Formats: sequence, structure tokens, C-alpha cells
Amino acid sequence: MQVSSLNEVKIYSLSAGRSLPEWLSDRKKRALQKKDVDIRRRIELIQDFEMPTVSTKIKVSRDGQYIMAVGTYKPRIRCFDTYQLSQKFERCLDSEVVTFEILSDDYSKIVFLQCDRFVEFHSQHGHYYRTRIPKFGRDFSYHYPSCDLYFVGASSEVYRLNLEQGRFLNSLQTDASESNVCDINPVHFLFAMGTAEGKVECWDPRTRNRVGLLDCALSSVTADTEIDGLPSISALKFDGALNMAVGTSTGQVLLYDLRSSNPLIVKDHHYGLPIKSIQFQCQLDLIISADSRIIKMWNKDTGKIFTSMEPEYDINDVCLYPNSGMLMTANEAPKMNIYYIPVLGPAPKWCSFLDNLTEELEENPESTVYDDYKFVTRKDLENLGLAHLIGSSLLRAYMHGFFMDIRLYHKAKMMANPFAYEEYRREKIRQKIEETRAQRVQLKKLPKVNKELALKLIEEEGEEQQVTRKRKQKNLPSLLKDDRFKVMFENPDFQVDEQSEEFRLLNPLVSKISEKRKRKLKILEELEAQEQEEEEEPEGKASDAESSESSDDEKGWVEEVRKQRKLLRQEEKVKRQEKFKEDQQTLLKPQFFEIKEGEEFRSFKDSAKKQKLMKKTLGDRLKLEEKLGTLSVSDTTVGSKQATFKLKKSEQQKKQQEAEKRHRQERRTLRRSASHLKSKRGRGRLFH
Repeated sequence: MQVSSLNEVKIYSLSAGRSLPEWLSDRKKRALQKKDVDIRRRIELIQDFEMPTVSTKIKVSRDGQYIMAVGTYKPRIRCFDTYQLSQKFERCLDSEVVTFEILSDDYSKIVFLQCDRFVEFHSQHGHYYRTRIPKFGRDFSYHYPSCDLYFVGASSEVYRLNLEQGRFLNSLQTDASESNVCDINPVHFLFAMGTAEGKVECWDPRTRNRVGLLDCALSSVTADTEIDGLPSISALKFDGALNMAVGTSTGQVLLYDLRSSNPLIVKDHHYGLPIKSIQFQCQLDLIISADSRIIKMWNKDTGKIFTSMEPEYDINDVCLYPNSGMLMTANEAPKMNIYYIPVLGPAPKWCSFLDNLTEELEENPESTVYDDYKFVTRKDLENLGLAHLIGSSLLRAYMHGFFMDIRLYHKAKMMANPFAYEEYRREKIRQKIEETRAQRVQLKKLPKVNKELALKLIEEEGEEQQVTRKRKQKNLPSLLKDDRFKVMFENPDFQVDEQSEEFRLLNPLVSKISEKRKRKLKILEELEAQEQEEEEEPEGKASDAESSESSDDEKGWVEEVRKQRKLLRQEEKVKRQEKFKEDQQTLLKPQFFEIKEGEEFRSFKDSAKKQKLMKKTLGDRLKLEEKLGTLSVSDTTVGSKQATFKLKKSEQQKKQQEAEKRHRQERRTLRRSASHLKSKRGRGRLFH
């Protein structure tokens, strides 16, 4: 049994823990219970309260004796007898069940709506009758005064099947293209259906006329909600004669009074998932709404959250046991969950021992599993010198770290840092002294870190207070009193570096203003030393001279920026000169390399390439030379082979040749012919 608490509401999960397989013998079961603590502590409220794969719907009979659930695979229904705390019977069906309804007080009359358009009736002995509706059904309701079944589904019509006459009656023609859910009010028997267009249509079964229409899609959209598409109705439930709760496919629950077209309250689950089930808890005025991920309980008058539950698997249906604090869920897992919430009501009569059990647990709270263990990361283990224990039984891997015994942790910490306790003791004493000092009358002290920034904020705060008094505005909170910026005035890592280049260029007038603040800081320190924390320091107003100086500073902003840049250039120049002097003083020792005989030195890169080439075979070297174009091998007429080598040109020679080529091409384009300047005679001089 698992216990969780949210908003001081205890929730007991009675189906938590592992279940034993049926085929085990009693001897093996007893042996497992002795060895395994989880099996020994588990509570099996109803024996084999599960489905083979998935459970889709769960309901309780009106007399409270039988719990019925449908699921897969194969499609089946299971009936559990609460008086015997075990399964009464199991029946397999031809197709999956969309929903079902218990018509009698016990299990003797049941109606199933199946996914293949069939409606199946079961009596006490088993299958009784089977019929078919024209369109695929999604939900149905039973009208007790007339014995009519109302079916809604993938059609604009609502089909009526009369169980007294045994035939279909005239269907109700609606304005909707499709309908998802329906319900009948238990007091005045008003029939309501939720459509795919986000509307709720209300019909009077006596006259078979529509008496009301609610547009829930528009009402569900508020300023805080984010909706991707048109909300359709996915859940519908009446409470009494006048209240109705509607759930949408986008995760909103709307509570209506039938006398008004506007919702009383809109509750958003904030998951964007369709609402699967809505239940009313009348004793505490709660609404229990569930989507596939979470079950929320909230007050229907204020909308305030009472508590919530997030099961491990997706939820398909929720059933509240009448007049008790027990809640059952059908989910995407074999085991169906059972929760007991004592605040909602007492335990049912058939399991009254739960009240005594929960009272004992509240009187004697047990320590949690991890009280005797310490969670450490890999870095913590390295600091303690215990990294070699990774992979051993002393460390249990969990998420991004490990669990280790708290006694081993304390021993290792004492050995790694033997003076840790003394430091801890001094820190506690210092905190106690500071707490006692805070109770005395104190001066307005400046913090230890960023004193000038604090003084600037105090000055600005005084000026803002004067402005707000004149304009009669609200005072804004100070940064010095804000806990979010508390560390900036306590931790020396946040100290503002005023000598940095960025600070000096962004704040060029700080140099002048900081001198005034430094004077004030000296005055404040002298006052603190003299008065010894007995008098409050009066905050003075800024004089006319200071205001005139500030105006002059604003005018000379550009000049100050230029000065700061000049100073920065001079500082960089001085640094370069100092570095140059240091370089001159340091003597660089030359390195000598020996060249082999018969080789010429070109560069270190060429030598490395040559070494690689020398390691290769002659055939590989010839192939490489052929690829590069420096070697060409050809057969002669005599039958021998002729090999010609082309010497590689240096990069400088290549550049020179390319430059000469470009020069010659330019000269060709620019040169003009002088043939038109020849004389008429064709002899003698060209020019005359």
C-alpha cells in the first residue's frame, strides 16, 4: 500500500505492489511472502481485481454489492462480489465494449454497446438478446419512466429503443453532425447530449422536442487557455435538478446552472487532453474530473484544487463508490487501481477494516525507505575519495547519482574533512549572533560587497520617494530589500570591476560620480565607528551644487568618452612596451639540425614528405609520380621503355610565370596596329 499526500489530503493506493500468479502453489506463495517485503506488506482488497490486458469501463451496481468492469483482450466482462471479496463470474464477448449500463439493482440486467454497432443484453444466466443500430454508437442512456434506450454516435439522429415493446421508436433529429456523449437527469429526466461541434442539446423525452442549446466551445475559451482546434464535448454529467458539468476535448470542465447559458466556473486541466469522466461528491461539494493523465478534485463553488492523483498508466474511466471515500479507475494496464481517501468519506461496509488500518498508520508514521541513505553524485564521490566504490554493492545507482549508507557517508566525510564540524559550528554561531543583532536598533549600514552600487540605489530611492510623494504614486520595492538580488550584495563573486574596459566605456561619468560616493562612504564609515549602532543615519537631500555638477556631467558625456578611450590606448601602449622589453631581455637559444650528405635543405615539410616517400616501394612511387604528371613512361620502337621526368617548379616560379602571362595578354589587348600610317608611295619612311 502506497501513501501519498497533496494539500494535506492522504491518499492510500490499495492496489500498489506486485500480485502473485494464480498457478503458484500455496507453499511457494508462503515462501515468496517470507522473502519479499513488498508481497508481505501488500493489501489485496479484492482477489484478482484485474483484466488480461486493458480495462476500459468500470461501474458499481445500485445496491453496492457488485463491481463490474469490461476490458480486453479478449473482450470480456468481469463481475466482482464485494461481500465475498472475489470474482463472481466472467463472460467473454464477440467484440469490444464501448460502454455498458446496469439496468437492475444487481447484476441481473446489463446492456452493452459494442464497437461493431451491436447492442447486447445480458440477464442473470448470461447472454439474452442481441440487436443492431444503424450507425456506430458512442454512448447511450436509459430513461426509466418510459423504458427507452437513447443511443448517440456517428450520426445526426438519436436512436430510441423501447425495451417494453421490444422495438425501435422514431429517432430524434438534431442539428449536430455527430454526438459523443449523453446523460439523463435523475430528477426531471431531461435528456442532454454533447456534440462534436462543442454544443449541448437538451431534449424533453415527453414531447420529443428540443428545449435548450448551449454553446460550450465559446465559453471554454478564456484568456489563459491555448486551444489548437474546435473543442468538442467529451464528458457530460448531471448533479441534482439544476447543475450540469460538461467536459471538452481540449481539457476544460464547465459547470452550468440550467437556468443560465453562461458557465458558473471553467476549470482547465492544463494538459490539453480530453476529459474522460466527471463525478460529483456531494458531501464536500467537490467535482472529480479526470483525463487520461490526472484525476483532479476541486470545489465546485470556488474552483480551488482539493487534491489530485496521477496514476502510473493512462486512465480510461473513474468510478466513485457511493457514500464512501473509495475511488476505482480503469486504466491502460492489467491491474485496476483502488484508492481510499478518508477525507471524502468512510470506507464501505465490506472493507470497514480500512478505517482502523489508516488510523494506525497516521498514529505511527513509518520512516521512509530513503531516511537511512544519502544521495550523492559522481562528483561528491570523487571529493570524498570513494569513486572506487562505483559498481559495488555499497552504492545503488539512481538517476544521475547513487544512494549510499548514511553512516558510511558520515565516516568518509569526517576522514576527508576533519574540521568540517568546527566550520559548521562557527557558521551557526555567526548566524545566531547576526539574528540577535537584527533585533537591536541598527544604523543603515551598507553591504560588504558593491558598496558604491548600494549607495547609488539608496540615492535613487530617495529621489523616487520625493517624486512619488508629489505625484501621489505607490512606492516601488527596493533592490536592496529584494531577496532575489540579496546575493549580489553578499557574495564577493558579484563584485563590479570598475577598472575593466567595458565598464569604463559604458559608464564614462562614473569616475566623477564615484569620487562623490567615495567621500560619502568615508563619512558613513566614520559615523559607524563613532555612534556604535545606536542612532539612525538621516538621509540628506542632494544640494544645488551637486545637481548643477550632474547637469555639467551630462553635457560633457562625449568628452568623457574620448578621455576614457585615450586612457585605454595609453594603457595598452604601456603594456606593449613592457612586453617588448621583457622579450628583449629573454635570450632565445638557437636550435640546430643536421642534414645528411648529398641532400639540400628546402624546408621541414619537404623533409617529412620525403621520409614518407622513402618508406614506399618503387612501384608506388612511380604511380604517384605518374598521377602528378612529373613522370611519363612510353615504349620505343626498339622495344625498350623511355621515362621522362619533369622537375617541379617552386611556387614563386609559378607565380612569376602566371604574372608574365597576364602581362602579355594585357599588352596584346592594348597594342594598336600602325598600318594606316604608311605612305601612299609604299616606300621610304613611314612618317613624313
